[in-house]
Amino acid sequence: MHQHDPSYTFCPVCGAGLEPRLLKAGEPERLVCVTCAFVFYLDPKVAVGTIITDEEGRILLVRRAIEPGYGQWVFPGGYVDRGEEVQAAAIREALEECGLVVRLDRLVNVYSYSGRAPVIIVYSATMIGGSIGCDDEGLEAQFFEPDDIPWDELAFRSTGEALREFLTRR
Repeated sequence: MHQHDPSYTFCPVCGAGLEPRLLKAGEPERLVCVTCAFVFYLDPKVAVGTIITDEEGRILLVRRAIEPGYGQWVFPGGYVDRGEEVQAAAIREALEECGLVVRLDRLVNVYSYSGRAPVIIVYSATMIGGSIGCDDEGLEAQFFEPDDIPWDELAFRSTGEALREFLTRR
C-alpha cells in the first residue's frame, strides 16, 4: 500500500496545490500539481544500521534519547545522506552515535515494511577503535552478551529482526 504524506500539499515548483492522481494503471497514485503538472514522487528513505561486536563477541546497543523509541534500545544507525555511499553512512553513524570506529564485515539484510518509508540496510561490524560514548541521540551505550539483549525493550521491529538474523547466522 502506498500512502501520501498529508504534510505535502503544495508544489515545490510553482506553489500551487497538489492532488493525488493515478498516472499509470498498476502503480500507486502520485501527487501531481494542479497547475504545472509537476509529479511529486514520495520515494523511500534509506537508513543504515550496524550490529557492532567487540573482541569478546558482545553486541553494542544504544538507548535512544529521541523519539520514536525514546528510552528503548537500538544498534547504531541513521539515514543515508543524498550522494553518500551506504557503507560510508554505516561507518559514519557508528562513529557519531557511539564513538566507535568500525570495520564492516557483511550485510545482515535489508528490511522494509508495508506503509513505512524507511528501507533499513543492516551490516555486521567489528569495533576497531574509538571509545564508547553517546551523541545527543543516545542516553547510554552498552555492550551486551547475546543472552542479555533486552528483547522487550528494543525500539523497532527491524532492530529485533536484524539481531535475531545476525545471531542465527553468526
